[in-house]
Amino acid sequence: MIRKTLCAKTLWAKIPGALGAVLLVSFGADASDIRRVVTGLDAHNRSVVMFDSRMPLQGGPYGLNATNLWVTNSYPLGFSFKDDTSEIPVGVSPLDNGTKFRVVEFPPLDAAAEAKMEPGFLMKTVGAGAPARGVPVTHPLMHRTRSVDYAVVLSGEIDMMLDDAVVHLRPGDTIVQQATNHAWVNHGTEMCRILFVLMDSKQP
Repeated sequence: MIRKTLCAKTLWAKIPGALGAVLLVSFGADASDIRRVVTGLDAHNRSVVMFDSRMPLQGGPYGLNATNLWVTNSYPLGFSFKDDTSEIPVGVSPLDNGTKFRVVEFPPLDAAAEAKMEPGFLMKTVGAGAPARGVPVTHPLMHRTRSVDYAVVLSGEIDMMLDDAVVHLRPGDTIVQQATNHAWVNHGTEMCRILFVLMDSKQP
């Protein structure tokens, strides 16, 4: 199966012009960052620090801020002792046989803005790579990917919406998503930051 990658520009193109412009101005310039340290082996097989820098979170649809910290595209996992793999283009789903190490910030979402969201927005963004097993999504941010996802809430609070349930999550809570419908919706008053590891999987 060939998956289409989706860059930030493509995501912005899917948002109505006026709304996209507002979000870009409001969130793009003020996106936060996170420190990332990557180790590797040098020419003498000694462990060294390859990268140690602040990774900016880029503004995206509906005020989401995100950055990829590391991306792989082979299994068993390979190594990159020179190149920064976070620059590999990847969409919502991890690449075939790959993983995606990612931080996402979810801003508070009020009822008025939620009501104006494009129906099925994120599921459409996932596209044909989504697992066939599952029911139609019921929220614009609900989606499913052919992957097993590990997640840790780093700060803030958020609701994880499933088909027939809502789970409220707080800092330190952990989640394992197994190719199921879900949406991350922040009904609180503060930004919520979540660390994700998405791993390509078999069909459920």
